[in-house]
Amino acid sequence: MAACRWTGAGPNDSEGQPLGENGERLHAWMFRRDGQHGGGPEPADAQVVNGLFACVGAVLMGRRTFDLGLRNWGDVPFPAPCFVLTHRTRGDLAMGNGTFTFVTDGPVAALRRAEAAASDRDVAVTGGAVGRQCLAAGLVDELHIHLVPVLLGRGVRLFEDPDAGPIGWRSPEVTQSPQVTHLRYLRP
Repeated sequence: MAACRWTGAGPNDSEGQPLGENGERLHAWMFRRDGQHGGGPEPADAQVVNGLFACVGAVLMGRRTFDLGLRNWGDVPFPAPCFVLTHRTRGDLAMGNGTFTFVTDGPVAALRRAEAAASDRDVAVTGGAVGRQCLAAGLVDELHIHLVPVLLGRGVRLFEDPDAGPIGWRSPEVTQSPQVTHLRYLRP
């Protein structure tokens, strides 16, 4: 099963600001540092994060997500094999918790390789462009949106392809916390 999990990014993303200007605010709910709850996330947010890590068996991401994220992650973003959809070939990059494999033959082939690696677990699709490609191709079974009350203006948008056509989803499962609303949509 492919499950899209991404948040977008603010304007002017770069190696120094992989989520763009003020983009780190999109993930602040995951890494609270105010001393509450042991310095970690709210209990509801911790449950969402733990659930995500428990079900992910492989990751599909775009090359820009890889290029901007690797320095900050220091490893694969989930302890699982990662497949990087790219136009530029390169050899595999083995890390401590998984390997980055670079795939040049399109989103369908990349997703199929990730699904084979994930076995009976989910494939997390991250990165705006790859997520949009997979959605447009009808390859996504679940959509997880972590809605943070922040307006970043320009930047990487979650939905921007007007030619993708309508996609129907069931009403979402909703988990609420003071900093974020977690929405989990399933295909009917």
